[in-house]
Amino acid sequence: MADTDHNAPLGVFDSGVGGLTVVRALMDVLPNESIVYLGDTARLPYGSKSPETIRKFAVEDTQFLLSKGVKAIVIACNTATAHALPLLQGQFQLPVIGVLQPGVEAALADPHCQRVGIIGTSGTIKSCAYQHALAMRRPDLQIQAVATPLLVPVIEEDWIDHPATKMIVREYLKPLLKHGMDTLVLGCTHYPLLKPLLARMLNNRVRLVDSALVCAEQVKVMLMERGLLRVAKAKPKLDIFLTDLSEQFESLAKRFLRADFGKVQRVSL
Repeated sequence: MADTDHNAPLGVFDSGVGGLTVVRALMDVLPNESIVYLGDTARLPYGSKSPETIRKFAVEDTQFLLSKGVKAIVIACNTATAHALPLLQGQFQLPVIGVLQPGVEAALADPHCQRVGIIGTSGTIKSCAYQHALAMRRPDLQIQAVATPLLVPVIEEDWIDHPATKMIVREYLKPLLKHGMDTLVLGCTHYPLLKPLLARMLNNRVRLVDSALVCAEQVKVMLMERGLLRVAKAKPKLDIFLTDLSEQFESLAKRFLRADFGKVQRVSL
């Protein structure tokens, strides 16, 4: 890489706006980095698409971010990470990090972890990526995964404390609690918004693993090791691009980012 590339922005993509929880974590851990975010909102959700289609979309998302001169790619989508990470790492020459492996590392950080529950989109759960990665590292683990497709819509409706959401979460968690889980992996970037609700419902007896923060820490380590930390004194920028704009986006983005942002631009891939 050229010497000037360390001041280039980070590229982050997701199928929608859930990946902004990863952007928020990156802003907290790496406050001097500029970020270009792409939300492929015209083609969401990725979780219900075929693996071949998800890989095609992920390549197109990456190519768009490369056109913006990014120095590294963060896949802020569990489904795209599960199906496309090795492809992107092999096809492109810049660093590519997904949210899945950091989540696995965080789950395994507690040596007393024995029974792991995983919740995520249908695509993420069907890929068995989390299950396989955990079992390869800890064959003794008891792992149970549940697809929770109704959670993204209720989060985007801002029904975090709605009785319907509590009922849905309770139903989804039943088999995991029956299994006696001690650790719950939040396998979707929307789910960190449910952490207060989950903590209350589980009486803080189950460890919640939020891969967004761990992913941001891993990105920081990677940038430090490669000498790619931004050193420019100018204020870092956050540029948000979406493939489709909705009236709902601004309120969603403010909740996910917990910060103001500039003009959102619409793009075609």
